[in-house]
Amino acid sequence: MTTLASDLTSETLAKYIDHTILAPQATPEEVEKICKEALEFGFCSVCVNPVNIPQVAKLLAGSDVVTCSVIGFPLGAIPTVLKCAEARWVVAEGAGEVDMVIPVGQLKAGDVDYVRNDIAEVKKACGEAKLKVIIETCLLSDEEKRLACQLSKQAGADFVKTSTGFMSGGATAEDVALMRAEVGEEMGVKASGGVRTHADALKMIEAGASRLGASASVAIVTG
Repeated sequence: MTTLASDLTSETLAKYIDHTILAPQATPEEVEKICKEALEFGFCSVCVNPVNIPQVAKLLAGSDVVTCSVIGFPLGAIPTVLKCAEARWVVAEGAGEVDMVIPVGQLKAGDVDYVRNDIAEVKKACGEAKLKVIIETCLLSDEEKRLACQLSKQAGADFVKTSTGFMSGGATAEDVALMRAEVGEEMGVKASGGVRTHADALKMIEAGASRLGASASVAIVTG
């Protein structure tokens, strides 16, 4: 079921957003600023690199803003055992959600067992934490996007996610709609990469996104 833009207040829209800072040069002071904004505006989560998870978990303690970490980021091209170790560490340090990158090369080569197992093992390593699977849509054909969604669903992931935001393209409404059609209503779909304005956000939600990854979150909810 899609959501109509006219149904969303600023407060409701904020709950769709993972307020994100993933730049390699992000300082602890910048991460703290993101956390304060998330608490002020009521964003769903703060999404950061693993090194920042202990700081974020401490700053968000006692609030309903979730601590979220990326793993295998941004390439996804590390062995499953290392992704699992990374997932276990961030969850132990306070992450309630984990965004992993699939091994894109293995997907494109048709090694479906490897990709499915990669996701399934990370899901186990996450324990009670939610798992979002970044399929990096800009690198895939529509057929490959559908396959990545199918494998994510089979492996027990909670969400599929469009993009890292570090490649040649980000989220599009067309890809969000394709992913929503493939996973149905029982999984989440996260649009991430290039969602910068209020209009962008509404377009993704109307296409079927149930979560948005954005660094321009404050502008989205106030503009």
